[in-house]
Amino acid sequence: MSEYESVQKGALKMKGVAIGKKKKKKDKEQKKMMEQYLASMKNEEEKKKAALDKRTPAQIVFEKMQEKRQMERILNKASKTHKQRVEDFNRHLDTLTEHYDIPKVSWTK
Repeated sequence: MSEYESVQKGALKMKGVAIGKKKKKKDKEQKKMMEQYLASMKNEEEKKKAALDKRTPAQIVFEKMQEKRQMERILNKASKTHKQRVEDFNRHLDTLTEHYDIPKVSWTK
């Protein structure tokens, strides 16, 4: 092991070269072209959907309301932890009468 203790660790250093990472130049034109392309693709998809959409206005409103209600349900369920849900369920069971209790069934007694 003593043979390797004097070894220098790390990256090699070169004389006359500035230390540091080179920054990559972002191509602004390419970024603008991509944004325009994505916007045009969205417009084309909307036009295709409008042309292929054979639903009545009432059906469209109905589906939008269903999506809205579904999102509300998801947010409502996500707002409670499992422990809170169990506590609420136990409170609900406490309010029920004993009529709903499952009777003990035993063959021997």
